[in-house]
Amino acid sequence: NKNGIPNGAGVITFPDGKKYEGEWKNSKKHGQGTFTWTNGKKYFGGWSKGEKHGLGTYLWPSGNQYEGDFKNDKRTGNGTYSWSNGDKYVGKWKNGKKYGQGIITFADGKKYEGEWKNSKKHGLGTFTFPDGGKLIGEFKEDKPWNIKDIDKNGEIKGEFINGIRQ
Repeated sequence: NKNGIPNGAGVITFPDGKKYEGEWKNSKKHGQGTFTWTNGKKYFGGWSKGEKHGLGTYLWPSGNQYEGDFKNDKRTGNGTYSWSNGDKYVGKWKNGKKYGQGIITFADGKKYEGEWKNSKKHGLGTFTFPDGGKLIGEFKEDKPWNIKDIDKNGEIKGEFINGIRQ
């Protein structure tokens, strides 16, 4: 505007080379826009009061990417994180961490479907191995807690009780 405060649509390139192209409100990124860092990271999507907010996509130079909900600059809500090695998580996020229901599939054929807390398997879930074997039950802090270890034929081959293999 006439006072030099960014408002409306525009492009700004910062002295360190970072760039924002999009909407502004009262000198803050607000609405839709794209922010590019000098190291190759890029975010495009919703902004509110200068923070990533709403639907967006975040890309890393490594090839990893996140597509989904942001709130207060963090992954919060529903989203998909894909790693360049082929691993993929689809599910809930809270404050930038996997939280609630989600499914992670690994490039090597393993899969976990269940509850998460602070990006760790925590709660009820099923971990499936490429050979068809499964761990089914309760996980705690990423570890089998109260679990049935089932082979590919559906036979119980062991169990964990309070984190100890029986």
